Amino acid sequence: MQQIQDISELRQALEIIRQRNQRIALVPTMGNLHDGHLALVHEARRRADFVVATIFVNPMQFGPNEDLATYPRTLASDQARLAEAGCDLLFTPDAADIYPRGLEAQTRVSVPEVSLGLCGSSRPGHFDGVATVVTMLFNLVQPQLACFGEKDYQQLAVIRRLVSDLHLPVEIVGVPIVRATDGLALSSRNGYLNEQERQRAPRLQAILIELRDALQAAQPSEQVLEKGLKQLVNSGFVPDYLELRAADLTPLRADTHNAVLLVAAHLGNTRLIDNLVLTLPYQSEH
Repeated sequence: MQQIQDISELRQALEIIRQRNQRIALVPTMGNLHDGHLALVHEARRRADFVVATIFVNPMQFGPNEDLATYPRTLASDQARLAEAGCDLLFTPDAADIYPRGLEAQTRVSVPEVSLGLCGSSRPGHFDGVATVVTMLFNLVQPQLACFGEKDYQQLAVIRRLVSDLHLPVEIVGVPIVRATDGLALSSRNGYLNEQERQRAPRLQAILIELRDALQAAQPSEQVLEKGLKQLVNSGFVPDYLELRAADLTPLRADTHNAVLLVAAHLGNTRLIDNLVLTLPYQSEH
């Protein structure tokens, strides 16, 4: 596996790949890789001839009181895991490479509507940072496809809208959530949990499953969500949001059939997110 930090060197390396008419896949990450990230690499490997992964802890998507300074940086182990998973090229730019004039002077990409609410409310500016850096990476790598995890459901929706609105020739592939054996969605931030919190954390998915079953049994959504918030609090979580939306993240309508339950909650100092897609019965009350 080749590792490149310099942008011009990256472009030169990828021009050779394009001259060979090889299909390029991109897997953007912030490092501290787990099996969920590797699932993205495996899917990219399955769909393309040449897999590019990036590791860049993007300062633009962190708020002033978030964990940019303490976000785990584990480059050596990440390199080994990516190579084993079949990655061909790893791009590891510094912030000065990506934002040479600094964040304040940087041109930004903003995706309206789908960025609103959910994590967009609790993390102002977060999705502008995501959309901006992803647009840059698409421009630098010029992949035919890019793989993103479905755990970050709203982020995936933002990127799909970005690609659609800007007419970018990139196929966006959503890869299902990878979970620990006890059901907790894998996340780089799970390492922040202490032992007691880690034992409690799987309740997040368990509660979503209970709520999904109730909704699919045509129980009124307002009552189900109210019950879910109480369950979260009783389980030791501090809920950020618990929402039911249409699968495309638009508000529910009377005829909504494909939907998604989304949750974000703090457990101690750790913010966890999860989601479950579901099928609502027709003519149910919402």
